[in-house]
Amino acid sequence: MRSLRCSWSFVTPLLIILTPLSLLPLPLVIKTKEAECAYILILMSVYWMTEVLPLSITALLPALLFPLFGIMKSSQVASVYFKDFHLLLLGVICLATAIEKWGLHRRIALRLVTAVGVNPGKLMLGFMVGCAFLSMWLSNTSTVAMVMPIVEAVIQQVLSSGDEPSIDHTGALNGISNPALQLEDMEAQHDQPENMKSIEAGVIERVQTAPEEPETKAPAPQSNGKYKTHEDHMICKGLSLCIAYSSSIGGLTTLPGTSANLIFAEYIHQYYPECKIINFGNWFVLCLPICIIMLILSWIFLHWMFLGTNFRASLCSRKQTDKEKKTAKLLEDQYISLGPISWQEIIILVIFILMAVLWFAREPGFMPGWSSLFAEYRGYATDATAALLLGFMFFIIPGHIPNANRYEALITWKEFQACMPWEICLLVGGGFALAEGTKISGLSSWVAELLTPLGNLPPLATVTIACLIVTSITEVASNAATITIFLPILAPLAEAIGVNPLYMLVPTALCVSFSFLLPVSNPPNAIVFTYGHLTSMDMVKAGLGVNVIGILTVLLALTTWGTPLLNLDTYPDWAPVANITGV
Repeated sequence: MRSLRCSWSFVTPLLIILTPLSLLPLPLVIKTKEAECAYILILMSVYWMTEVLPLSITALLPALLFPLFGIMKSSQVASVYFKDFHLLLLGVICLATAIEKWGLHRRIALRLVTAVGVNPGKLMLGFMVGCAFLSMWLSNTSTVAMVMPIVEAVIQQVLSSGDEPSIDHTGALNGISNPALQLEDMEAQHDQPENMKSIEAGVIERVQTAPEEPETKAPAPQSNGKYKTHEDHMICKGLSLCIAYSSSIGGLTTLPGTSANLIFAEYIHQYYPECKIINFGNWFVLCLPICIIMLILSWIFLHWMFLGTNFRASLCSRKQTDKEKKTAKLLEDQYISLGPISWQEIIILVIFILMAVLWFAREPGFMPGWSSLFAEYRGYATDATAALLLGFMFFIIPGHIPNANRYEALITWKEFQACMPWEICLLVGGGFALAEGTKISGLSSWVAELLTPLGNLPPLATVTIACLIVTSITEVASNAATITIFLPILAPLAEAIGVNPLYMLVPTALCVSFSFLLPVSNPPNAIVFTYGHLTSMDMVKAGLGVNVIGILTVLLALTTWGTPLLNLDTYPDWAPVANITGV
């Protein structure tokens, strides 16, 4: 491993220098705007996929190169970098900061798990439901980093066969000493080495180094000799993987759930401004069944892999073993240790529910939403408006009883800064700039014409190929970078073959989140891997099955309830006129 890292340290500067030099014939020989923009697009794609430069730094290349190639003025490029997406992200991070600060996430997770049951199958299902729910509103990475210590305490209870959890694990569970959280909270701890970047609001970046040897002190891997039985080892594997996978699945359900969803929504609003069908309500209705189906099938698959095929015992057995009784007592004790729900948690929960209701009710589609109250300014208010309104409340409502000497709100600016992924703002802005450049230069139209022969295939086959390509690439590249690269390519392709652009873009945006195969595919995978219960092959075997489940579920949604919900069977008026072949 050390030799591999040394080799890569020599390759990195060569790749940074040789990639732009080797691509120079494109702008120097062909000398068209399309070729010049293709030069920038390919250069950014290589840098993004290899991460020889930080993702956010690569995202600044359009601001540097578009003016030099005469594609866009510098002032034009700058205006594209900041969009409605960033305002929505600000409001969402305010909510996430408050939930994490006051421990509401721990209360929700523990209550859901204890309500489901404590035998291994029910525990797995309970943790999956809890993680999926939290990741709808919080970063997938944050969700795993917060829930995994609870899972690890349960695992230690399984391994100890009746011994009380150690002081170290008790501290980790209470958030006192949790090495895994150090992998997640990079913005708050600037002195930590950068093994991985935390990305809030569901935004996932690639791990910089392999997680097998993190510089940050991680939980010591369990050797095979420490597992009393093979069954115990398999339970530990299943519980670890269900956390990583369910957080990614839950993030699909809401637009703020992952960066890919937000980037997709902003792209649609930017380049198809007349398209009003993509909103929080429609997306939730489309993706909630996808999430539920994927959770159930993934639970069945993971249960089959690690716990066996006795589903009846997991779901119907009411008799608890001594080990299960002790696990139940451990979880109940942890919930009791939180104490009664505080008034701060109640306020955050109320704001949390109110934010979801305002998002859903803005333009639900089947009835007039609250935005219709401002009919004179139709389209002015967006989901970002509601997010900012309630985000402000966290800085206004006192977090403690005010006194003459001190006034402190529910969250402070420093706490917000610690959670705010400023680097993702640049990454997404760079993607918008790149998309605008491909449109202005004519590159997107040229690529669409080049791919027009795909129109001879059934549209569903074309979509399936796109989903497979995106799912494969996102295993080794950032989810946000992958969706940013493919949106400007697939949208013109859909227009060229006369297919509703949403028919092509919606499943692609969803499949970008299916990075389940490798420990370095996304930070949630890396966090659970550092606890030492898994091997890379365990993750590959399980991830292949969950990837297949995900793609098939997305295609099922696309061809059933998604078609009438998003009007996918007709070419829309809001898209450029094309030779319509229908879906």
